[in-house]
Amino acid sequence: MPATFWLVVGYFVLFSSTKAEGGVKIFGNILAIWIFIITAFIPIAGAYVAFSDLCPLEEIMENMHFERDS
Repeated sequence: MPATFWLVVGYFVLFSSTKAEGGVKIFGNILAIWIFIITAFIPIAGAYVAFSDLCPLEEIMENMHFERDS
């Protein structure tokens, strides 16, 4: 959900910058590119956490299962 939101914001910034002129257009293009790059890191970070067994939900679920068996 956050990646979708930032992708829409980046597209809006990019679209708005095409209507501008001069320095504002350059700044808008650079800002949109940075938003797209940061947006790409959201699912990449999620995949890294999921595949490297760093997900805190697994530990929480294990603790709940342990307490239920006791």
